[in-house]
Amino acid sequence: MSNINTLVKLRNNFVIPNRLVKAAMSENLANKNFLPDTELFRLYERFASSEAGLLITGNILIDKSALAEPNNVVLEESTPIDKFQEWVKVAKKSGSLIWGQVNHPGRQSPSLISKQPVAPSPIAVNAPFGIFGIPRELKEEEILDIIQKFTNTAVKLKEAQFDGVEIHAAHGYLINQFLSPLSNHRKDKWGGSLENRMRFLIEIYRNMRAKLGKEFPIAVKLNSKDFQHGGFSEEDATEVGKILDQEGIDLLEISGGTYEKAAMTGVHEKETTRLREAYFLEFAHLLRKQVSCHMMVTGGFRTREGMDQAITEGIDLIGLARTIAMDPLFPKKILSGESMGMMLKRVTAGIDLVDQAGALEIGWYQRQLLRMGEGKNPDPNLSNWDAVSSLIMKSGKRFFFF
Repeated sequence: MSNINTLVKLRNNFVIPNRLVKAAMSENLANKNFLPDTELFRLYERFASSEAGLLITGNILIDKSALAEPNNVVLEESTPIDKFQEWVKVAKKSGSLIWGQVNHPGRQSPSLISKQPVAPSPIAVNAPFGIFGIPRELKEEEILDIIQKFTNTAVKLKEAQFDGVEIHAAHGYLINQFLSPLSNHRKDKWGGSLENRMRFLIEIYRNMRAKLGKEFPIAVKLNSKDFQHGGFSEEDATEVGKILDQEGIDLLEISGGTYEKAAMTGVHEKETTRLREAYFLEFAHLLRKQVSCHMMVTGGFRTREGMDQAITEGIDLIGLARTIAMDPLFPKKILSGESMGMMLKRVTAGIDLVDQAGALEIGWYQRQLLRMGEGKNPDPNLSNWDAVSSLIMKSGKRFFFF
């Protein structure tokens, strides 16, 4: 039996039936009320057929006044959960489990959506074309309120029968903004030292755990580093990982990069990374020696051999994203031995400023998800700019006049 076919039992005895995970992707398929609906259900019917042990949703935001994208799913304390319950039923119909990824964009909310985004400090994202505006610095009472909103959303997901939650602390979103000394210049207990910069994340975890109980899985998606000089480093990530492990986290997912340096798309991979297939394995193996919780690595896995090797070397779960966006049955084919892997083309604009941010590549794969939401198959021959234009059309008035 291949390593990837074996089950995983987390420290709270929660069992995942195999080692393959549909990692979170930017789905952006909510209806006009920011709820999961027909298009998202169609997409998750396809994901359910994948036979991946676990499906982790794309962003479920905690506040409809703070969106990362025009069609994000939002789950607030007052939101009805019937649509979320339907989402769970669709996702689990073939035996996969489903966790909801909980997030707040902070300053990483486009100006066309948020006239006044919030962040740890009033420092804008360094992105092309002035996409992101200068955020307003959060007051302490607002920080405490956001911590509570993270918890409220997690509690609602549990009520809707999701099997677990993942706190998104990577890719330049709000929690990552608190963690990074480049975006967090605060002088109070929420900034400065690493202990202070990680306080926001740790308090979110503790608050969630107190409300959800010990048996309900809580994961954290954490950057290995931000790939920016003076930013959140591998040394920082190691210390944060150790503290989360001591706190009792059930799973750490390792990724990396932000919209300023989009390492999660492979833009900044080194030759040694290419040889090892996945982008963040080197750091994950170092962290493996420091923590006892289960670990997942997402980014770059393409072959059954590479996945098996990573598990042999101590990685517990394999996160798959773009391969599933191009073939939702990819995990099933890998698990059965029908497929040994998949090659993916590099999506590039040929403009360094755009490619560094990974914007076109993210949009191209997001368009593949939208195609499945429309009842179509992914299109490997989709042109780059057709993908972008169709996403703009999909967002429509909500993007430009929200």
